[in-house]
Order: sequence, then C-alpha cells, then structure tokens
Amino acid sequence: MALLLHATEGRLEAGVDEAGRGCLAGPVTAAAVIPGPAGVQWLEAGLDDSKALTAATRDRLRILIEEQALAWCVGWASVQEIEEHNILQATYMAMHRAIDGLSVRPEFLLVDGNRFRPHDIPHSTEIKGDGRFLAIAAASILAKTHRDERMKALDAAHPGYDWASNKGYPTKAHRTAIIERGGTPHHRRTFRGAQGRLFPD
Repeated sequence: MALLLHATEGRLEAGVDEAGRGCLAGPVTAAAVIPGPAGVQWLEAGLDDSKALTAATRDRLRILIEEQALAWCVGWASVQEIEEHNILQATYMAMHRAIDGLSVRPEFLLVDGNRFRPHDIPHSTEIKGDGRFLAIAAASILAKTHRDERMKALDAAHPGYDWASNKGYPTKAHRTAIIERGGTPHHRRTFRGAQGRLFPD
C-alpha cells in the first residue's frame, strides 16, 4: 500500500512509532515526527516502513528527516523502567516523552499499532501505520536508527552478546550467550520466556 502524505490534509499531524519492544536487552525507544512540506522529498528518497528498508537507506533517510522535519524528537524508557512498569507501559512512557519533546505542538497524533495511552493531544491508532502514513514511517526510521545506534554502543561496552548485530533481540546466539556468560544490567530479566530460564534468579 502506498504511503499517504497525511491522514487529513492541512492538519498538523505527528507520527509516533516505537522500536525495541520485543528485545531481551536495551531500552525501548519511540520517535515523534511532524514532517512538514519536506515529506514529499522523503518519499522520493525511498521513505517506507523502516523494516522494509536497508540499514544504509534508513541512515540516509534519518539525516533528511532530522534536517528537514518541522519537528522531531526521540524518547526513551530504560530497562529499569521496563522492569518496574512492564514493557507496554514503558513503551507509552517513551512515546509520551517523544511527543512532549517536540518543538512544535501537533494538532493530532497518528500512533502506530492498536493501543496507546491517551495524551492530551487527540490521536488515532493505526495498525501497520508505518506502511500507510508518511509521518509514522518517518518516526519508525528515527526510532529504529537511534535505538540501533545505542545498541552498537552497548555492544562495545559489553562484548559477547552480539548486540551490534541482533540489537538485543532474542536470537539463538543471544540466548546462548546469556546462558554462558550471565546477564548484564542492560538485560530485561522479566522478559516473557526469559524469566526462570535465562535468568533463574
């Protein structure tokens, strides 16, 4: 399905998306983007759902989005907050931080997915919105590239878990490394399927 420029023409909309919900390690990240007129150029440059793009294309689009968007912001929720509040609530926290950090207040929020903790700005949830709406696609790219960058930095500090490659997701190699090496402060010990098996304590 082709990306739509806006849900409602003439309305100041921000797209909101997250990255890292299903990971064993690292923070959950969200981004909010108000495209502005430059959004058409992003489409010409190949803008799409971040999962459908190569890393090189995502990095190139990130530069364009950050330089040309009317406003953008990335929000985070830490592993500690994930453990304390659960991943869903931590995701909402990251999303609200991204929205609240925008330098321009949008009139409406387009949120990827089917659930969201309401903000004081009106919103709609959009299933597979990152493949349908320009603003959400842009947010998906910022959320993923910023989180990937963070995981590469954590990999340098904690080698052996291959975070530079798996970005904290529960690959077989990542699970094996936890069993052999134990966890780190950046691991989510209450992750579904991990508690009692990967992290018995």
